[in-house]
Amino acid sequence: MDKRKLGLRQYKLEARDWVLAKQLCSILKVLRDATLYFLHDMPNLAMVLPAMDYINQMFVNGITDTDNLDSAIHAALGVAKRTLNHYYSVTDFSEFCTPCYKLKYFKTANWEDEWIQTA
Repeated sequence: MDKRKLGLRQYKLEARDWVLAKQLCSILKVLRDATLYFLHDMPNLAMVLPAMDYINQMFVNGITDTDNLDSAIHAALGVAKRTLNHYYSVTDFSEFCTPCYKLKYFKTANWEDEWIQTA
């Protein structure tokens, strides 16, 4: 059938589309909450890094949840995690990321002494 004759029916979601949408809801809620957190107040490095750690952990949890999430969601989370890691690595070059802030963050995040020394 010609798509022009289908009208809006051509955009009807199939069963798999609904499954993906439902799975995305919990992931997008975490990102919405993080966005609102950053918009609420002027974020500083002490706020941003732990929030990035939390988001990263949510991505890791989603990537490893092979029982409940579709492979398309796993792939999207992998890309999102790589993007987050890129921005996390950029903080090393920030003028606001001074050693005293980093050391405090590392200790608060319970990093191992060896990791702190390497960083």
